Amino acid sequence: MKQAAAAKQGRKRLTAHDWADAALAAMGERGIAAVAVEPLAARLGTTKGSFYWHFANRDALIEAALKRWEEVSTEQIITAMEAEPDPERRLRHLFAAATASGAEDPLEVSLLATAGHHPQVAVVVQRVTERRLGYVAHLFEELGFPPEEAHRRGLLAYTSYLGHTQLSQAVPKVLPQGVDQEVYLESVMDELLRR
Repeated sequence: MKQAAAAKQGRKRLTAHDWADAALAAMGERGIAAVAVEPLAARLGTTKGSFYWHFANRDALIEAALKRWEEVSTEQIITAMEAEPDPERRLRHLFAAATASGAEDPLEVSLLATAGHHPQVAVVVQRVTERRLGYVAHLFEELGFPPEEAHRRGLLAYTSYLGHTQLSQAVPKVLPQGVDQEVYLESVMDELLRR
């Protein structure tokens, strides 16, 4: 009895963000089916009661997790990029940083694969995709490209990022590594910026 009370006192009080982050990690590892209360509670070292303190049901957790993904992997990154005044540097840095991050995190690929089968995921993936494409197209417009051409180049940049991310998860050995990867990514950006 004393051990249980001591363990309960030593346990960190979890937030809705903790649960959302755990759900995102599970989605990245094993897809949306991995978002289940009991395994997530075990992963977090807590009970189901903690889950029900924050969420009414699994769908509410999935919604919170997707909102968290949108905030962290899109809005926070765009906000951070805006600190760089030069749009070309901003674009190059965004492409390099996003590509490196995508290579390390399977969540992006998992969510894209799930979007076609799960309406809750599809809505968020659509919104995130439109936001990202809009931002990248805006950067090309800032560089002087007409809106239609800026959108086309933004789409090319985004699909290059997604393709690179998928390959880095599925068959990483086909991609350049280390310094060669940096040179490769710079060459992709050089092509996209060519007039």
